[in-house]
Amino acid sequence: MLDYDPYTLLSPKPGFTLTSESLADGDTMPAAQVAAGAHRHGRDLSPQLSWSGFPAGTRSFAVTMFDPDAPTASGFWHWVVANIPATVTSLAEGAGDSKGSKGLPAGALTLKNDAGYPGYMGSAPPAGDGPHRYMVVVHAVDVAALDVRADATPAVLGFNLNFHGLARARLTGVFEAK
Repeated sequence: MLDYDPYTLLSPKPGFTLTSESLADGDTMPAAQVAAGAHRHGRDLSPQLSWSGFPAGTRSFAVTMFDPDAPTASGFWHWVVANIPATVTSLAEGAGDSKGSKGLPAGALTLKNDAGYPGYMGSAPPAGDGPHRYMVVVHAVDVAALDVRADATPAVLGFNLNFHGLARARLTGVFEAK
């Protein structure tokens, strides 16, 4: 289990507002946002997200979901999307599905999550591993499109966000499989 937040390791960035009709900050992940193959009622739907108050120089957004408590040395990336146009300030529930992320705006780039496919993977902690935190983050970016390829890893996106991120907003859901 990682005992740190990888987003605070980067230079401090100002925040903005992120809300969700699917997920309340600090609450248990709803069944819709839980992995279908890992838990009985899971549906693998990315959460609805809306954001506002981002810096005036924002030219695009990235959205990520990360589990720092996964039983790995590096956590687990559940969802990684870059190059969302700055005119888009919300995503519908299920926009990041594993069938090609057809609910995302034109130009958005979905990278492979740590399960190996592009799209959203719901929370899926191992049974008995205790509660896991799922950090859903919207990043305001100072360029219209980050220079990352479709086969880039989440770490490569994170590297680029370190240089081009203006601000970020975060909601954290919690889930435990018993």
